[in-house]
Amino acid sequence: MPEYESGTEYIAHHLGFLRYGRTADGSWGFAHSVEEADAMGFWAINVDSMIMSLLVGVIFMGLFYAVSRRATSGNPGSLQNAVEFIVEMVQSTIKSTFFGRNALIGPLALTIFCWIFMMNLMDLVPVDWIPLFAQVVAQDSHTYFKAVPTTDLNITAAFAICVFILVIFYSIKIKGIGGFLGEFAFHPFGKWALPLNLIMEIPSFLAKPVSLALRLYGNLFAGEMIFLVIAMIGWFQLPLHFAWAVFHILIITLQAYLFMMLTIVYLNQAHTEPEAH
Repeated sequence: MPEYESGTEYIAHHLGFLRYGRTADGSWGFAHSVEEADAMGFWAINVDSMIMSLLVGVIFMGLFYAVSRRATSGNPGSLQNAVEFIVEMVQSTIKSTFFGRNALIGPLALTIFCWIFMMNLMDLVPVDWIPLFAQVVAQDSHTYFKAVPTTDLNITAAFAICVFILVIFYSIKIKGIGGFLGEFAFHPFGKWALPLNLIMEIPSFLAKPVSLALRLYGNLFAGEMIFLVIAMIGWFQLPLHFAWAVFHILIITLQAYLFMMLTIVYLNQAHTEPEAH
């Protein structure tokens, strides 16, 4: 296990990404320091976030596919019961929140909830295990590797932007370009208050993806920071780690549910006309 000169260095290392991009000499490779990672700029890729996101995504699809192939109505196992509970929860949420007609909503909501939940769940793995494994594989004790994709703003922003694009797409498809633009120009105060309507509606519309991305990122990043601080205590961390992990289960589940719920709400707004004032 690598030695760190201070707790600050320990936390800084665990918050670093395995970043791949163009280095100062013009070649492409992995960053070996925070300064080198920052110098790579916008087009660098956080490889650890990509690996963990794809890994948990494959696990999610594999589990659901296996359950669907072996599903039985006679004596379902615990895994089938868990999957059925999740599916029914998503269905009931959609029925109470979404009032349009769109076959995409169900699969989209289920994917968002399960994928984000499983990414959040990586926060319960002891903070040193996966980074140490990455260092062993890389044969480099200074290798950076973050195990929780939702503590990467790039990942949460990508989710939010995809939802935002869907909202714009269905708003235009259902209401037409005129109806979509009219929501900004003529609501909430009618056509005589067009400048005020634009000032109020455009920022609130643009705030939707920002709030989605930052809410998920902020909560998971804060949770990871607390785990890192607890880890610096040494062997006395065990009861604190367990207590925070139990509480954090609620956070990771709630954040996945909120992201799914807000996605459904925003898409429902895209499928319905705003109330007249």
